Amino acid sequence: MSASLHSELRLPCGAIIKNRLAKTAMTEGLADAEDNATEGHVNLYRTWAKGGSGLLITGNVMVDRRYLERPGNVVIEDRRGLPQLQRWAAAGTEENTHLWMQISHPGRQCSRIVSTQPLSPSDVQLHLMGNFAKPRAMQEEEIEQAINSYANTALIAKEAGFTGVQVHAAHGYLISQFLSPVTNKRSDQWGGSLENRARFLLATIRAVREAVGAGFPVAVKLNSADFQKGGFDLDDSAQVAAWLAEEGIDLLEISGGTYEQIRLLGHSGDEQQAEDPNIRASTRQREAYFLDYAKTIQVALESGEQKTPLMVTGGFRSRLTMVDALEEGELDMVGLARPLCADADIPRFLISGQISYAPAYEVDLKLGDGWLGPASKIPLLRAINVQGEVAWFYQQMLQLSQLKSPRKGQGVLKSFLNHLLREYRIAIQRKIFQKRQG
Repeated sequence: MSASLHSELRLPCGAIIKNRLAKTAMTEGLADAEDNATEGHVNLYRTWAKGGSGLLITGNVMVDRRYLERPGNVVIEDRRGLPQLQRWAAAGTEENTHLWMQISHPGRQCSRIVSTQPLSPSDVQLHLMGNFAKPRAMQEEEIEQAINSYANTALIAKEAGFTGVQVHAAHGYLISQFLSPVTNKRSDQWGGSLENRARFLLATIRAVREAVGAGFPVAVKLNSADFQKGGFDLDDSAQVAAWLAEEGIDLLEISGGTYEQIRLLGHSGDEQQAEDPNIRASTRQREAYFLDYAKTIQVALESGEQKTPLMVTGGFRSRLTMVDALEEGELDMVGLARPLCADADIPRFLISGQISYAPAYEVDLKLGDGWLGPASKIPLLRAINVQGEVAWFYQQMLQLSQLKSPRKGQGVLKSFLNHLLREYRIAIQRKIFQKRQG
């Protein structure tokens, strides 16, 4: 069924999202030393709620404080931080906006500054600039404990006032590690066949649904593919999507990649300034780089009692591409992330037609092919380039969280260094607090 940017979306659970634009998950790193939400979350999500998105999805909220995706993650194991969560939820649901908590476990993608003994389905190490220790394969009881932790976090999110949850099963985090043959070498019921590799995800969805009830939105973020040889591919993704539809999830978001193959950070290319029909096909190919996968996933999502809505995230910039995808029924929601880091009002402007393009800040950074560019022959410099670009967007979110104007002129290298120093400072403060707590 075709839709427009301003159309409402009714979810299978009965909840209604006011339009078809979502601010998708971006890790914030704003938690305090006790892993609780802060005033920064309140400021940031109130700003985004006023920006016009129908749906806001938080960055990674961890289910186990021993294992973080990055220093500064919010962690929910119990209700000790409930008042802060309630303030966050109240701010993010202003303007009749949905605010969903993305709940996650990093698995092996837990940096050394947080843990030197991460967990994963198998002991397959992530080799990336020496930042990650070799994981230990999870025991059966640890798997069951992790499933219960997802459900517990989801229940507390509901109690705090969040209007839904998204289970993170993409980008190489723990559930994604179970799904991929590259990282899941198990020979028990949790490994081997796709059915076994998907068991952890499906068990988690059932536990979360039981915890939050039938009328509360439960979504999943899933890789369309890992883009790794022998990894989780499109056929696997379509089958898992079909199983998720049978479980009655309310929204499936597809993205792709892992820390080793970061397709999720793809550039959108040179920005066009006019909606010329002659550039339409190339714009679609350049921008929404997961859109082609959506056609296969859409078919799979029809296997449930009712059609499961699909959201695609990754590279969308032109209003025309977004509108076409919705009108042609290729997807049900458009996910935006990076453009909202430096301008929270982008969704409102796109819906009203005041702008034809969301800013492609990746292009404006002028990373080029120089000594620090993506084409550098030195792996370390390529990594700094990519991480510096990510850090630039973190810096803009940090500014918004402090109710300050973005620093659009800050360069990649300075952003990288500032971000690195901030990460280590937060990690040290957290360790000092934990030591004092005994």
